[in-house]
Amino acid sequence: MAIATLGAVVLDCPDPLALAGFYAELLGGKVVDEGDGWVELVGAEGPVLAFQEAPDHVPPRWPEPGAPQQFHLDLRVPVIDEVHERVLALGARLLDDNGGKPRSWRIYADPAGHPFCLCGR
Repeated sequence: MAIATLGAVVLDCPDPLALAGFYAELLGGKVVDEGDGWVELVGAEGPVLAFQEAPDHVPPRWPEPGAPQQFHLDLRVPVIDEVHERVLALGARLLDDNGGKPRSWRIYADPAGHPFCLCGR
């Protein structure tokens, strides 16, 4: 029997409202500013994403082992090529496209530097 349930996945970042807006454009849902440097993305499919203000946040530098990714999000999309430019326009940065060779995922960084993957279905 489980003793807990997952309440939220929380990302530290310097600007919680801005990063929540990025993920709202990407995943849908509503941005809720709870105050005191805490913002949640609610109503999107999957667990709640929360964003916590961390003024001294140092983003990971994937794939450098000295500044590891800590964790990453896998986001499912119908066709990666169809959303690639939209994700970049939102402020994401492409980290790895496998040298242009076909693969079912690509690795990006969000505007605060957290890695995430777009994964084809």
